[in-house]
Amino acid sequence: MRSARRSGTAPQGVESGLTNVTFEERMATPFESGLLNLHLFDLRREPLLREARAWFLNEFNPETLPELIEIVRGERNASFRMVLGYWDMAASLVTSGAVDGDAFRAAHGEIFATFSKVHPFLAELRVAAEEPDFCRHVEAVVLAAPDAGAILTRRREAAMAAAKLRRAGQPPPV
Repeated sequence: MRSARRSGTAPQGVESGLTNVTFEERMATPFESGLLNLHLFDLRREPLLREARAWFLNEFNPETLPELIEIVRGERNASFRMVLGYWDMAASLVTSGAVDGDAFRAAHGEIFATFSKVHPFLAELRVAAEEPDFCRHVEAVVLAAPDAGAILTRRREAAMAAAKLRRAGQPPPV
């Protein structure tokens, strides 16, 4: 990594607390950032994580906070934690400056669909779990994208529509 360091703050408008936290940022070279992105992509191929991600993206579609909590307290708790833990760890590479944010978002669009499923409940979930920093890196990275709100709405609506079709025995659109 380049030896140059700079201080900065997280993107404005992020309610996770990062807006008030100063962090030291070490900027990766584009090559290093690319290598880390490729490694993160490769990690997603691990069988347990792949299965957990498939469940999260296809079957985890809570419509209310109580429904989310019921699902998370059940047999899929490990999958829930694995998926969000992976993405928060990956996003922390952006918030720490190890990976360029734009390059990360371009390479890992799945993070938007994943975050769209918990975003509507995030503030309440943090309080209920007594975890004020839950998904803070994912939140910072996703909400730093131009038009993040529209992207999250689009991804959540598409996921909910596909889930409804699956429940009706119809294949979701490609």
